[in-house]
Amino acid sequence: MCMFSKPVKEVSGTQIYGRALPDGRQALAYSMKVGLLEPTAMVLPLPVPPSPGEDALEFVDLQRYRNFFDYLDATLPLRKGMRFARAESRTRRLKVQRVGDFDASFVPTLSDFERLDPRFRISDDVWSKLPLYADWGFAVFKLREKRTFFRRRLTSQKVQPMAFLFPSRERGAVFFPTMHVHDGRLPEKAKYDHDLYAQVDELTMRAAEWEFAAK
Repeated sequence: MCMFSKPVKEVSGTQIYGRALPDGRQALAYSMKVGLLEPTAMVLPLPVPPSPGEDALEFVDLQRYRNFFDYLDATLPLRKGMRFARAESRTRRLKVQRVGDFDASFVPTLSDFERLDPRFRISDDVWSKLPLYADWGFAVFKLREKRTFFRRRLTSQKVQPMAFLFPSRERGAVFFPTMHVHDGRLPEKAKYDHDLYAQVDELTMRAAEWEFAAK
């Protein structure tokens, strides 16, 4: 359940961690297993304040913490099985950062997508059906296909967790990006295959009747 600029062979085992920070930002980490047909970008819409600067998002390299979600799984009481349906020159390229296994960019507005390589954009037709994101920002991670050594066949890969900090227009809330675009179109229904991890204050946990992780 995420947005890709090109069709993908498989996506499964999505894990997303979110935490609201005292300074009004949110921390988010995202992991999954994916089978790529060609170099592809994963796009995550984010509820940033309108018209953010290009440096509003801070990428975090988790290359040394590839087992980040394994550690969370070891402490959190997960509940499985849930399923849901249903004004500067634009010619200048956006900044690209090397973040562990990825090349990553922050796209401040929808119109800034034209400053990315065309391979890593999502069609205007898809965006036209998602008016909610008209004034959002977007984290873009450029993924590379993985092939076996002998037969050069496409194979699925478990990617390094993607992580970043971003200013949120919804202070104190925790946002999870789960929009589904896997083959260039917006489906009416999609299988929900996510584990979501929220780190919140004790009062919120008690009010929501959430279970506490082991100490």
